Amino acid sequence: MTKRILVVAPAFHGYGGSIASALRRRGHIALLHEYDLNASRASKVRHKLVRELPDRVTGRDFGAKLLAQAQTAAAVDAVVGTRPDVVVTVKGDSLGGDYWEAVDASGARQLLWLYDELARMQFDEAVIASRPSIVSYSPHDVHSLKMRGLRVGHVLDAFDHSLPFDPRPSDEVVFVGARYPERQRLLLALHRSGIRVKAYGRDWSGHAVDRLRTWRVRSPDVPNGRDVPRAVAYGITAGAVAALNSHTDQDGFTMRTYEIPGTGGLQLIDRPDVAQVYEPGKEVLVFESDDELVELSRRAQVDRGWARAIADRGRERTLAEHTFDHRVPLLEAAWDTV
Repeated sequence: MTKRILVVAPAFHGYGGSIASALRRRGHIALLHEYDLNASRASKVRHKLVRELPDRVTGRDFGAKLLAQAQTAAAVDAVVGTRPDVVVTVKGDSLGGDYWEAVDASGARQLLWLYDELARMQFDEAVIASRPSIVSYSPHDVHSLKMRGLRVGHVLDAFDHSLPFDPRPSDEVVFVGARYPERQRLLLALHRSGIRVKAYGRDWSGHAVDRLRTWRVRSPDVPNGRDVPRAVAYGITAGAVAALNSHTDQDGFTMRTYEIPGTGGLQLIDRPDVAQVYEPGKEVLVFESDDELVELSRRAQVDRGWARAIADRGRERTLAEHTFDHRVPLLEAAWDTV
């Protein structure tokens, strides 16, 4: 049955839009509110100067609190103004109590979708405990929440097969995403072994604007590029020799796990348990040491037929099982239990 659905999501890489689009393809009326969107360059600069800079200088969180209040008020307006049948809140840990009260008061069915781990978020425990239905990509969080008597389901991350992109051929092993110590270490290991690499993202970029955005002076000794939109990232992974996907200590599988093979890219992943969703050696490549990562990267550079066959099978699996369209029935089942 068609429902009027409000998706309240962070603006991060447009994933809220991907979810809303998948819901529309399912036949629903889906509206999107990106609760932390800074749409213009002026608003981004104002955010840095008015909210982030004072907090960094003073060591206080006054700017962060003002931002949370503004985001919460706008999200409340979205709930009240759209009169939805269902509210799907994606992440939402920066939204205050007024938002959750507005969702509860709306009478809409509701679902909280966590595509990050609770340990990496700042939820009020009372908010989590009072949610009627939750889904998470994290098996650990699903188990923990079930042990607390909450209604929770396991929903994997996904690939947006509807987002158009143009492959960007290169002879590099690439990484697109945030800079964490283990990711930096792996890329440096490849770079020092003579493998051509390139990391994309504002945390890696040596551009003066990106250094300012991330409050740093220097950049790591890894060939780098600026932050790119998701469609461009898809093109980069599609055209590269291979794409690195390092999870380090994360639970569950990140969006990149599905996006790299979904674009037709060859995935190098540090998780043997990826066998839950892809077949190692046939659809993705798993490494468990620096030497193995270097060896696989070199073979991918030399034996393009072998690499292409693995990438093609990974894409086939993704399109058959791991798109956002495949996740929508699980979301429907979760909110229908409320």
